[in-house]
Amino acid sequence: MAILSDDATQVLVPLAAVVGIAFAVAQWVLVSRVKLSPSARGGARDKDVLGESLIEEEEGLNDHNVVVRCAEIQNAIAEGATSFLFTEYQYVGIFMSIFAVVIFVFLGSVEGFSTRSHPCTYSKDRECKPALFNALFSTVSFLLGAVTSVVSGFLGMKIATYANARTTLEARKGVGKAFITAFRSGAVMGFLLASNGLLVLYIAINLFKLYYGDDWEGLFESITGYGLGGSSMALFGRVGGGIYTKAADVGADLVGKVEMNIPEDDPRNPAVIADNVGDNVGDIAGMGSDLFGSYAESSCAALVVASISSFGVNHDFTGMCYPLLVSSVGIIVCLITTLFATDIFEIKAVKEIEPALKKQLIISTALMTVGIALISWLALPAKFTIFNFGEQKEVSNWGLFLCVAIGLWAGLIIGYVTEYYTSNAYSPVQDVADACRTGAATNVIFGLALGYKSVIIPIFAIAVGIYVSFTIAAMYGIAVAALGMLSTIATGLSIDAYGPISDNAGGIAEMAGMSHRIRERTDALDAAGNTTAAIGKGFAIGSAALVSLALFGAFVSRAGVKVVDVLSPKVIIGLVVGAMLPYWFSAMTMKSVGKAALEMVEEVRRQFNTIPGLMEGTGKPDYANCVKISTDASIKQMIPPGALVMLTPLVVGTLFGVQTLSGVLAGALVSGVQVAISASNTGGAWDNAKKYIEAGASEHARALGPKGSDCHKAAVIGDTIGDPLKDTSGPSLNILIKLMAVESLVFAPFFATHGGILFKLF
Repeated sequence: MAILSDDATQVLVPLAAVVGIAFAVAQWVLVSRVKLSPSARGGARDKDVLGESLIEEEEGLNDHNVVVRCAEIQNAIAEGATSFLFTEYQYVGIFMSIFAVVIFVFLGSVEGFSTRSHPCTYSKDRECKPALFNALFSTVSFLLGAVTSVVSGFLGMKIATYANARTTLEARKGVGKAFITAFRSGAVMGFLLASNGLLVLYIAINLFKLYYGDDWEGLFESITGYGLGGSSMALFGRVGGGIYTKAADVGADLVGKVEMNIPEDDPRNPAVIADNVGDNVGDIAGMGSDLFGSYAESSCAALVVASISSFGVNHDFTGMCYPLLVSSVGIIVCLITTLFATDIFEIKAVKEIEPALKKQLIISTALMTVGIALISWLALPAKFTIFNFGEQKEVSNWGLFLCVAIGLWAGLIIGYVTEYYTSNAYSPVQDVADACRTGAATNVIFGLALGYKSVIIPIFAIAVGIYVSFTIAAMYGIAVAALGMLSTIATGLSIDAYGPISDNAGGIAEMAGMSHRIRERTDALDAAGNTTAAIGKGFAIGSAALVSLALFGAFVSRAGVKVVDVLSPKVIIGLVVGAMLPYWFSAMTMKSVGKAALEMVEEVRRQFNTIPGLMEGTGKPDYANCVKISTDASIKQMIPPGALVMLTPLVVGTLFGVQTLSGVLAGALVSGVQVAISASNTGGAWDNAKKYIEAGASEHARALGPKGSDCHKAAVIGDTIGDPLKDTSGPSLNILIKLMAVESLVFAPFFATHGGILFKLF
């Protein structure tokens, strides 16, 4: 028996979620204290206030026009982001409704819409609830996951657009103040998402239990819809947001920087507001939905396997909730870790920013290792059995601790390797920057080589994680290893959301005409955020590989596939087609960005040529038209890639059966992970090579030339090519591999009963 009682588990999980939400609200209150309206000064002042006031006078802080301008720009960005998300959610809402009906019809037809109980799939001596009700509850959990994902993304975008101008204003008091504002805002998103995801899942399990009673097999099978809902929304958020942000970015960079020779985020550039809106809808709302999807799926994969293991068979609720308890401990650990950045270590200089963010990863990982050891000892019996393809495998509690810990540390390794290959503090990116001396072509060659090389160590880390965790606890081990990688999701998301907030802050400083010194501070925040964004993408891709493998294992078990034989023609055709899918998907997303960027470039050129006085700063650009081009293009272009991912498992499973679908899932996983890592890191390296030249912080960087030199223009071209790679295709691919796997798992009963129509005919 475990030390922790079922009653204690029922209290601990929601308590941790509520504490996380309360902490997010507290951080938001602290950010909101930075006022976005010019305040009149007067009355008695103490020493500190007087000292601060002197700094403010020196930085032009009492210039009311600057504050008003910041507020106006912030409103324009917030309005653009909100209107895009509302438009996107209308389309996504239609899809959600149609797909919910598909889930109900397909799963309900497994037993011919029967309302009679039937023998359980794994325990034939037990009666399980009717398939019709499984279909109904799977549909409800799908809608729950979808709504939670949408709300998570929307709340993240709201806090980011609320905080960007406040970070700019705080930058006048010093880089430390600006850092704390941006980081606290990121923490609001990180903790809200992690806590909401956990709380909604916990409530759903308890409500479903009222109907299912002792039928835990049916209960946790229907809960898998939660992961499917989360990931399907993430797909549209990532693809739609990625197309939006990169169309604006490419248009703004190519015409503004390369052709017109004006600085980044210059208010004369018509695409500048659309570019800043894009940071929020792509990097904030998209990333939030993506990591929520990973979290929901890894929890669901672990719960499905646990329900047919000794935890489910013996109705051990605490053991069953082990994945939720790991996430609960993660929220508390991340809360303590955040305090190190905001309250314990104060940042005083620019060079301290990146180390402070990296310390967050190390502290959270170290503390989480202790937390996992503690919860494994308290919540798990000393020995228990885990379902392993038809057999029960005996596992110990320390073995499961090892599985979670290896996922956690593999995540840290992937994060650090990603940082090495994408940060301009290290030689790989400096070599790419150096290649710009001979033009854009050599820059592109070096960047591609860097991306391919950066795949090696992460793949070995994932491979070791898979082997060790599978050897210890079969597919359940892989599912909890994925959960281990995502257990510090609140800190990971805080660091990730910090990047776009800092990027926006720099843009607002430039557009509001603030001093060069303030722009330098926001650039330093942004450069650190760029590297941490790459680390976040590394985490997302690494966890996606483990999650999709765990879901694949659950699917194979549920579909009754005893062995996936690679030499079988049914499987091998699936493998080949599956390995091709990431390339087809990337082609679609890259071309979508290209098409949208073409429209944007033409519009920006048109405005520079036709609006009198635009280059001189006397004419006003039409920002709204550029925002509209990005919105229309992304909504229109996100549908084909989304349809490819959502329809593939349904078509393959129905027409060719579970064996071929197993091949497709395995092929997509193996090729998708490699393409995603190389695409994200290539794009990140090109971006930071450009920033390395622009900053001119070292003798080598200064030798490569100032902004506007031929070398810098070659770097801008590389960065522009890398934009759709690192922010559209790369990050979306991890959703492709997860989503196809979780969709196959949800529809597994249907495919096992009615699938393979073509092979049955011939």
